[in-house]
Amino acid sequence: MGNGRARAAAALAAQLSAGVFTLFQITWNQTPDPARPLAANAEFHFIRLEYVDLFGTRRGFARGWWRQDWPAAEIHFAQGVSRLTRIDIGEGRHVPLTDDRIFDYPWAYATQVGFWDLSNAETDRLREYLLRGGFLVVDDFHGPQDWAVFRDSMQRVFPDRPIVDIGETDPLMHVLYDIEERTQIPGLRHLRMGPGGGIVVQSQAVPPQWRGIYDDQGRLLVAINFNMDIGDAWEHADLPQYPEAMTALAYRFGINYIIYSMTH
Repeated sequence: MGNGRARAAAALAAQLSAGVFTLFQITWNQTPDPARPLAANAEFHFIRLEYVDLFGTRRGFARGWWRQDWPAAEIHFAQGVSRLTRIDIGEGRHVPLTDDRIFDYPWAYATQVGFWDLSNAETDRLREYLLRGGFLVVDDFHGPQDWAVFRDSMQRVFPDRPIVDIGETDPLMHVLYDIEERTQIPGLRHLRMGPGGGIVVQSQAVPPQWRGIYDDQGRLLVAINFNMDIGDAWEHADLPQYPEAMTALAYRFGINYIIYSMTH
């Protein structure tokens, strides 16, 4: 890791461990107006995808699973991007895939994708979005049942493109931060106090996996955070109970995702 990258990583670790993130003036819309352009004078906007829940998976989460950790996760993450890079962060939004304004943005995020129920129109639109240069990050889904739902939906998007592991030499892993760790990034609900007083991660059904879908030129189209919860690590950056090393890794991955989407 170069000196500049090392200094940035050290600054991130110091900020996260000290819990000095404070909210700054970024607005997060409640109800997108189809007549209003999403664009603002900024380089990057955090776009969260809306979707309809798969029948029977709501489990009492009445707002809809696409809203999990919204808007706290992106507010905290935007603070980290603003502090650690020169990227100009704009207004965060949430839109459905069928909204034509999605094509104005190179980066989109979807959470709890083991619970989504994409229509044919949405899978067609997602394919078009990705092949036209879009980049999708999916997060916070766990175990074989969630994986089956996500895998089946992506097979409808790309019947001929496999889901593969993201290798250590992939440009994503080095576009800004050189990422060598594959430490699990758990949700807050997966942490507990250990016998010695330290924080430990509860046993998970399957190991964490960083996987992806690529186009014919080798560009990563979909970054898959499976059996982990990067959104929680962003959201709880200033929570003493959440391990700093896991939060720091989540921010490094998130920033690499953004810069990759803007440069590839």
